[in-house]
Amino acid sequence: MTDDPTPGTRCRACGGAAGTVVLDLGEQPPWDRMPARDAPLPDPAAPLRMWLCAGCGLAQLQTDAAVAEELHGVEPLAMTEQSDRSVGRLARAGLVRPGGRVAEFGSPHGGSWLPRLTGRGMVALDADAVSAAGRADLVVDFYGLLHEPDQADALARRVALLAPGGTLALQLLSLGTVLRDDQWFDLRHGHYGYWSLPALDAALRRHGLGVHRAWWYPLSGGTVLVTARAGAEPDAGTRRLVDEERALAVTEPSGFARLQAAADDTHLLLDWLVAERAAGRTVAAYGAASRAVPLVCRAGLDASLLAAVGDASPAKQGHRMPGSDVPVVSPDELAGLHPDRVLLFLPELLDEVRAALPQVEASGGRWVVLGPGPRAVEPVSALSGC
Repeated sequence: MTDDPTPGTRCRACGGAAGTVVLDLGEQPPWDRMPARDAPLPDPAAPLRMWLCAGCGLAQLQTDAAVAEELHGVEPLAMTEQSDRSVGRLARAGLVRPGGRVAEFGSPHGGSWLPRLTGRGMVALDADAVSAAGRADLVVDFYGLLHEPDQADALARRVALLAPGGTLALQLLSLGTVLRDDQWFDLRHGHYGYWSLPALDAALRRHGLGVHRAWWYPLSGGTVLVTARAGAEPDAGTRRLVDEERALAVTEPSGFARLQAAADDTHLLLDWLVAERAAGRTVAAYGAASRAVPLVCRAGLDASLLAAVGDASPAKQGHRMPGSDVPVVSPDELAGLHPDRVLLFLPELLDEVRAALPQVEASGGRWVVLGPGPRAVEPVSALSGC
């Protein structure tokens, strides 16, 4: 952790100038600029640092980098199921009702809750064209907030769309998860705000709201669904989640002490891949997702160590991983390589991808997850006792 090396940094939420760099990943290419497979290296890169505001406790991307329009991915089954759970939770809380008006701030990652909400009788409003006479009873943010460079303005725009007594619902990866599980790779260009529940509650109160309810789900290590409203009175479960994050020191530099060390441990992945190559084994990976880019670049991986990255998105196939010559291929092409090991960059997809690609294990291959070093998963045959 270091003092701010870039004079003039201002907090994206409160405008404060005092803060600390709590994670430095060096020069990294934008994850969304996925070059064509034959595009020459090197790729453009920019400093990638997480800065913690001393005033309001928001962890944030310190500097902006030019980002391109994202190549849309295929929404995984795990994400689809989580969206179903989240909308169901909102319905049980009485926030989804026929005739109710809803506006959504979506994510460039794809996916939307609007079909689920209108399917339950709600009326969708255009978030960019809501009039004072037709504000929303429910404003939902589906991983949209972190993509906003100006976090204060983003929150203000969401609050401004609420009708009196309305509710703001946000789904996000909590900073508490990032710190608890050393998920340093969740820092990337184009993702500007990393909210903890304590910092989010304080920011919402500056806009006249507060955290009313929070529910934790295991997706991506720990996703939270938060509802906010005026006069919020958190229940016992919500207070417990907030207290758990406070105990992790999510708004203090001391809480980030392990994060840089975890980022510096990518040599464990590199050493493993070198050993696999020396043993004559072919290693591929699955999931050309945004969080995979810092892993590949920080470890300095290339196609001599990692044969390919499989991904179900046709828009990504035929490209390569940013900052590397590792190609992105279709799932069928991945299976056709007959890899001995397949490193899964998105561990929550394990059940989904091994069901979709049974030929990996059928031909003697093993799925591998990181935690923090590579760990081979027991094959289905061993788990079933066959």
